Amino acid sequence: MTTTTTGTDTLTRDALAVLQPGFAGTTAPDWVRRRLGEGLASVALFGRNVVDAEQVAALTAALRAERDDLLVAIDEESGDVTRLEVRTGSSFPGNHALGAVDDVELTRDVAAELGRRLAACGVNLNWAPSADVNANPDNPVIGVRSFGADTGLVARHTAAYVEGLQSTGVAACTKHFPGHGDTSVDSHHAIPHIDLDTATLHERELQPFRAAIAAGTRAVMSAHIRVPVLDPDRPATLSGRILTDLLRGELGYEGLIVTDGMEMQAISGTYGLEHGVVLAIAAGADAICVGGGLCDEDTVLSLRNALVGAVRSGELAEERLADAAARVRALADWTSRVRQSAPPSAGAHPEIGLTAARRAVTVTRTRPTAPVSAPVYVATFTPAANIAVGDETPWGVGAELERLLPGSVSGRFSGPDAGAEALKAADGRRVVAVVRDEHRHPWMRTALDTLLGAAPDTVVVEMGVPQSPPRGALHIATYGAARVCGIAAAEAIVAG
Repeated sequence: MTTTTTGTDTLTRDALAVLQPGFAGTTAPDWVRRRLGEGLASVALFGRNVVDAEQVAALTAALRAERDDLLVAIDEESGDVTRLEVRTGSSFPGNHALGAVDDVELTRDVAAELGRRLAACGVNLNWAPSADVNANPDNPVIGVRSFGADTGLVARHTAAYVEGLQSTGVAACTKHFPGHGDTSVDSHHAIPHIDLDTATLHERELQPFRAAIAAGTRAVMSAHIRVPVLDPDRPATLSGRILTDLLRGELGYEGLIVTDGMEMQAISGTYGLEHGVVLAIAAGADAICVGGGLCDEDTVLSLRNALVGAVRSGELAEERLADAAARVRALADWTSRVRQSAPPSAGAHPEIGLTAARRAVTVTRTRPTAPVSAPVYVATFTPAANIAVGDETPWGVGAELERLLPGSVSGRFSGPDAGAEALKAADGRRVVAVVRDEHRHPWMRTALDTLLGAAPDTVVVEMGVPQSPPRGALHIATYGAARVCGIAAAEAIVAG
């Protein structure tokens, strides 16, 4: 394994090594190439860096021409959170759909196929899976990213996902430690508080992480959440009590600890980006995720300088920074060794995602209704997307129903008059109403009331967490809004 470094000292190289920055564009920028020569050991890919799989493979190859032991990270949960297929929708259902099927072998196989595709693109660290227990159905940021609300189910599927993904040489990064499921605030915007007792923390939130550690997860991502029973003062990402005492000490975890995105307001808006990064490394984090928003060379240099300055001032122990950098390099070495023994093409199962999505679909008939065999009007009720999901990725069932039932038409609606607007647009055609987390959006519930009151034969497709009681002549739950979930739902509608 060869790594080229130019005239930078050990401290500076270590400071660069702990950063996992993003960058703009679909080719390797010159500044990233230069910093790789000076010690930068990781980069992160986001949707803005992706055109297609071939382009990503060329991009990562160009980066590895500068440093062959490079960690290339991506936030590819699949399902609603996809970067590799940001413009088309994912070929794999997300966690909630896999949890609904509750077949750990299927979850393992899905994760392995995803890993093969990532490895073929040159990606070797995936910020997934989410091990959060969906204890709060009103959670605005986790939802279908969780395997479910049952701790045992989440734990066994988290372990299976880790095993499947890592069998391909792609490191799993289990998140969001110590558990983001019982929050009502999105940490992209503020610091969520989780007020629970010690027993609930250990019996519910931590069990999936214990399972992931037992399964050998190579990385764990911290959450920007405050858990007063563990640390009343600092969020987990900046807490030595949580990262060092609990995760390293009590749970015995030895792998890489990665922070969630440090530009998120829970950190940058409270502690400042540079100071937050220093506090995170001091608390026990090893790798700094940055670049979802700030993706320029100046950001990387300011964080590098903040870490070097903190060591020189005595705020950060040089040994802690060196240990963090060593863990980053050790993970890169592991991915290389496993990748060589498991070529990306081995055991490929390209249709496993659609198979899983079809198995997840739940169909409920609430009243006798005629089969859907003629063109329909697809009314999609669109909530504001959270930052993790983003608003670039298409979702719904309209495109597939237009293919299966030629002549079908689609429209998107939101707000207090959405139901009446959809009825007017339908103009007498049978309606397929598509919702996402109806239970969290009163306007969406009102829209369905309006539709069903005027057109009782309306078909309802829930592509979020199916928390509300099924309604509509035919109710279809997909447990996620991935592209394959839309295909599976449309097939179910036509099948009746």
